[in-house]
Amino acid sequence: MTSDTLFDRITAYEHRADPYPLYAELRESKVARQHDGSYLVGTYDEITALLHDPRVSSDPRNLTDPDESVFRDDSLPPAFIGVDDPEHDRLRRLAMRPFGPPHTPGRIDALRDDITAIARELITGLLGRDRIDLVEDFAYPLPVTVICRLLGVPHDDIPRMHAWTTTIITSLDLTPGQDRHQKRQTALEARRQMAGYFGELARNRRGHPSDDMLSALVNDSGSDGPLTETEVMTTAVLLLIAGHETTVNLITNGMLTLLRHPEELARLRREPELMPATVEELLRYEPPVQLLPRRTPLTDIEIAGTTIPKGATLILVLASGNRDPLRFSDPDRFDPTRRDNQHLGFGSGVHNCYGAPLARVETQIALTELLRSLGPLQLAADPPPYRRSPVLRGPRHLLVAQGPGTSYAP
Repeated sequence: MTSDTLFDRITAYEHRADPYPLYAELRESKVARQHDGSYLVGTYDEITALLHDPRVSSDPRNLTDPDESVFRDDSLPPAFIGVDDPEHDRLRRLAMRPFGPPHTPGRIDALRDDITAIARELITGLLGRDRIDLVEDFAYPLPVTVICRLLGVPHDDIPRMHAWTTTIITSLDLTPGQDRHQKRQTALEARRQMAGYFGELARNRRGHPSDDMLSALVNDSGSDGPLTETEVMTTAVLLLIAGHETTVNLITNGMLTLLRHPEELARLRREPELMPATVEELLRYEPPVQLLPRRTPLTDIEIAGTTIPKGATLILVLASGNRDPLRFSDPDRFDPTRRDNQHLGFGSGVHNCYGAPLARVETQIALTELLRSLGPLQLAADPPPYRRSPVLRGPRHLLVAQGPGTSYAP
């Protein structure tokens, strides 16, 4: 089925605040071919099947569209998020050794006290203020501080990380009519500069390890042997960007959703032990990653009665699958007590989000501390201004008023 303008409408900024009616339209056709030859998939079962299908590639070099050549960077290898097995498996296993089980199973839990301390320090600076931007004042500095400490990036270099990351993330804005080639080239240059920074940092750690992840990536190796210098660089860039960008959106989307549902917010204040389940529902209801824009079949495949040719651009709309009524009952209702909540908020399959355990812990702590420490909050604007990207969707600013005289927004 062809829906010539659906992707253009989904990516248009005027629909950023509420893309869900468009996702419902997409689910009616399950698979929608676009005028440029790409295919949108929006139903839960079909997305899940494709995420687990070894015939579907995450490597943009397998795309046949010549316009996709702007994604290539011959000076640096792709990070593991952009390659297929067996190379993906090797790189991911090496990156996982200093991050989680089985080699360092206590890494994330050991960060809980530090994350809590950072959150409380940030909140201390918010107390007594009439107006707060929850993005700039809290949701951004918390995860970026955590991931920089985890990687061993000096605090004074965080502004450089922010500038490079912003440039790279801006390239994910798929607004029609923009010069995508120029944006990609600018993003590639920012990636090279960030990679060069990590390369220098890694060389200083080689043979002189500290307890940060970058030191472990440089000085430790498994049975596959060590990462090469360029592999360390590209892996560090990926971990830095992915380690905070999605969490910023998850925290911000979470607070926005709770402020729109004051009964659930009040319940969480009374019963903070419900926070883990609440975060899982937030990942379903308002996921920070809305879609995966660059998958492609390695051979012709059929999905929901539609044949998708080898090399075609395949766009998996995760946020649409999360609202599929064939999978979730009453899917447009925010329900922190929802059972069997196997959402697609972190993807699925072999490319399931590497940093999901850290993002969960950070968001649970962030929302718990905000609700514990701040008084009544009221949204200054609803909907708030959103970021340009339809891929990493979240408010650019989330202005709230606080004080004993405020009340929760309806």
